[in-house]
Amino acid sequence: MFSILLPGFLVGAATFLAMLALLIVTFVFLLPGILLKLIPYVPLQRACSRYCVGVAIQWAATSQLIYRIFHPKQWQVDIRGKLDSNRSYLLVSNHQSMTDILLLFDVLHRRVPLPRFFLKQQLMYVPIIGMGCWAMDFPFMKRHSKAAVAANPALRHEDLEATRRSCEIFRTEPVTLVNFVEGTRFSEAKRLKNRSPYRYLLRPKSGGMSFALNAMGDQFAGLIDVTVAYRQTGKPLFWSWLCGEQDDLAIRADISAIPADLIHGDYEHDEEFRGRFQGWVNDLWTRKDARLGKMLDQPLSSPVKPAHHF
Repeated sequence: MFSILLPGFLVGAATFLAMLALLIVTFVFLLPGILLKLIPYVPLQRACSRYCVGVAIQWAATSQLIYRIFHPKQWQVDIRGKLDSNRSYLLVSNHQSMTDILLLFDVLHRRVPLPRFFLKQQLMYVPIIGMGCWAMDFPFMKRHSKAAVAANPALRHEDLEATRRSCEIFRTEPVTLVNFVEGTRFSEAKRLKNRSPYRYLLRPKSGGMSFALNAMGDQFAGLIDVTVAYRQTGKPLFWSWLCGEQDDLAIRADISAIPADLIHGDYEHDEEFRGRFQGWVNDLWTRKDARLGKMLDQPLSSPVKPAHHF
């Protein structure tokens, strides 16, 4: 309704303010759990984490309502496979904008356990968001530069150990563990600099994905392979989405089994295993690149035949 009656920039401003207000209210409810989790008593910390996850689930539900009020057109959502909100999943997705994260929370709401993302260590100190993510046990990674790792090879193992520690926490409760395998948001400049063999994607980084499978692969009910196609507007994607210009974007999620022979293995030291694992991830990315090309070639406003449409 609002995107029809108001200019795009007003829709964007109104959507942003509504989301900001919701974020502040959500933080008020999160704060008791965040503060109590500082007490070094593990059963209390686990209870606080579960409480904060419950608050985040309500945030996602209210966010859905905000999006539907300000952006009345429905996204084209194609989910191919069955999902269970009581089982754990490993999710991989192409990454173009912070909007991707909001879309995943919306599309997967109550279909799977609350998504948890690998985040940069610096985000832990962002007011509200960083503290909330810490309380919900989001994995934080330091992401050292190549130059820093070359100067101090021991740094190479820090993120891998952080992955292990985070995944150990999730062994006792269902989770949707999200890995943006490209490691950064896509841009054409990055694709060229990266010498990516793909047209719409950067090269995948499979180390963190392998360590997540090593830590809790037997828990995962499957792999959720998400592909997101946006309408090109010439504006930054997040602002374009806020303004209601992405209301017919396309999202496809393919659910598949994780190869049993890739769940456990020594990615770091076993060259043969590492080659097989990278080959599997590269095949996923080759299919995703072709899929994304077809989604972008198809007019986003044209009808699709999804397994689930909402």
